[in-house]
Amino acid sequence: MSYAGATAARSLRRLRVGGPRPLSAYGRKISVRFCSSGMTLDNINRAAVDRIIRVDHAGEYGANRIYAGQMAVLGRTSVGPVIQKMWDQEKDHLKKFNELMVAFRVRPTVLMPFWNVMGFALGAGTALLGKAGAMACTVAVEESIAHHYNNQIRTLMEEEPEKYQELLQVIRKFRDEELEHHDIGLEHDAELAPAYAVLKTVIQAGCRVAIYLSERF
Repeated sequence: MSYAGATAARSLRRLRVGGPRPLSAYGRKISVRFCSSGMTLDNINRAAVDRIIRVDHAGEYGANRIYAGQMAVLGRTSVGPVIQKMWDQEKDHLKKFNELMVAFRVRPTVLMPFWNVMGFALGAGTALLGKAGAMACTVAVEESIAHHYNNQIRTLMEEEPEKYQELLQVIRKFRDEELEHHDIGLEHDAELAPAYAVLKTVIQAGCRVAIYLSERF
C-alpha cells in the first residue's frame, strides 16, 4: 500500500468512529413534528437543528452540483455509470434535506447560488483531469462530509439523543453512504490523480470553508 493509501485508510477508520471535534450551537427550545415521517421532537435545540439542517442541505446540494459537473465531462465514458450511481444517492440525500427544511422551517443558506456555480466548476474541473481526478475529488469531498456528519452525530448525542433519534438515523445513514462513495473513489484510482495529496488538501480546505459559511449565513 502506498503512503497515501495508508493515510487514507487511517483517516477512514477515524471517520467510522467519529471526528475529533463536535459542533457547538445553543438556542431556544421548541416542539416540532416532522410531518413526512411522524417524528416528534419535544423541546429541541432549535439553533442546533437549524444549523445542522441548513449546512447539510447546502452540502448535499453542492455534492449534487459536483456530480453534475463530473457527468458533463465523463458521463459518456466507462466511469460514467459509477458516477451516476453515486449521484443518484446524492439526489436522495438532497430530497430528504429538502423535506427537513420545510418540516423544521429552516431557511437555506444565502450562498446557494455560489455553491451552485462552484460545485459544478469543481466537478467539471477535476473531471477534466480524467477519471482519477474526478475520483480524487470524490474522495476529498466525501471524506470531509463524513467527518462533518460525525461531528453532528456527536453534538446530538451530547444533547438528549432520544429526542433526535430519527434525525440521527438520517445522518448516520447518509454518513455511511458518503463513506461508500469515498471507498469507490479509492477503488477507481483516485490516488493516481496528478498531485493527489495537494489536490485533496485544497479541496478539503474549501469544504471546511463552505461548511463554516453555510452554517452561519
